[in-house]
Amino acid sequence: MAGGGVGSRIDFRLAPALETLDGLIADGQAGTFDFAFIDADKPNYPNYYERALTLLRPGGLIAADNVLWKEKWRTRGNGIPIRSDASFNRKLHADPRVTLSMATMGDGLTLACKLGR
Repeated sequence: MAGGGVGSRIDFRLAPALETLDGLIADGQAGTFDFAFIDADKPNYPNYYERALTLLRPGGLIAADNVLWKEKWRTRGNGIPIRSDASFNRKLHADPRVTLSMATMGDGLTLACKLGR
């Protein structure tokens, strides 16, 4: 149960992320979200990004975590290996649909604000 009186505003879904995002798009929710946080399996970051961008309204923000791992394998505390590479950063940098800011502390956080009306 969510605190702060916002429980009625939370729609909890437990399913694979791409399936959930595709479902939201299919349900007509494109352009209705203000914020998306991406912190999942790194090879799918470009897929999560495209779907999140579809779901965001203009002016909405995507925060992508762990974007500075530079082509190496790492493991989380649970021992599951995760990989990140610079191609995601290059993709975002070349994307005219967003304006970017990157916080370089730790493993890096990219903020992408969706442009348009």
